[in-house]
Amino acid sequence: MSRIPATFERLARAGHKALIPFFSVGDPSLPLCVPTMRAMVTGGADIIELGIPFSDPMADGPTIQRSSERALKNGVTLHDVLATVAQFRQTDNVTPVVLMGYANPIERMGREHFAGQCAAAGVDGVLVVDYPPDEARDLGQLLGPQGVDSIFLLSPTSTDARVKEIASLATGYIYYVSLRGVTGASNIDPQDVARQIARIKAVARVPVGVGFGIRDGATARQLAETADAIVVGSRIVEEIEASPADEVPARVGALINRFRQAMDA
Repeated sequence: MSRIPATFERLARAGHKALIPFFSVGDPSLPLCVPTMRAMVTGGADIIELGIPFSDPMADGPTIQRSSERALKNGVTLHDVLATVAQFRQTDNVTPVVLMGYANPIERMGREHFAGQCAAAGVDGVLVVDYPPDEARDLGQLLGPQGVDSIFLLSPTSTDARVKEIASLATGYIYYVSLRGVTGASNIDPQDVARQIARIKAVARVPVGVGFGIRDGATARQLAETADAIVVGSRIVEEIEASPADEVPARVGALINRFRQAMDA
């Protein structure tokens, strides 16, 4: 079993919701990734999502696209992502780590080899944006026996049939995309999000998180009234982009702490 269920159980007992920050491995540099992850945990992150750099991240807006481009210019590969997780595990064997990315790098590595390497590195969950459910089911059958969860996206346009299908496949948690569009947009309708999360929870066996477009603590707190987790990505990547390299871990950690305090207030 991954670390994810125990994390949600611990938070539920304490009356808190999970805070899940995202950034692309290798942005702004590979050596800064583990210090940034540690600063996130110190700031109050419960689960960390690591982006696998990819040249055509179709679900991501300009901010995360640029972060992926910077990582690729730094020569970062899927092997480097897995090595980053392994390095993080040398000092943190508690915080769940989820890999989020696209099918191409996984297919190049080979699904079976990828599943084994995830387990060896200490990965807890994998979210592949562009696998259709049948392909994701096949990968999940390789990940599950290794103790790695399969995480899926649902969106405002997901049909009831698709919600039920994903609910039957998902382990770890379900990631609900809060708006129609790409990461970084800012036209969230909290009432609609609450309705959609209730629809998913009616059939889901796992917690439901929400992400895309969450840019401040007030929005995070409002959405956390119904969601089990809040995912913050573009806002963190903007902080990385605007920070001197040697200040990235501290400034990202401080940003995470502001979200944490708002959610727990």
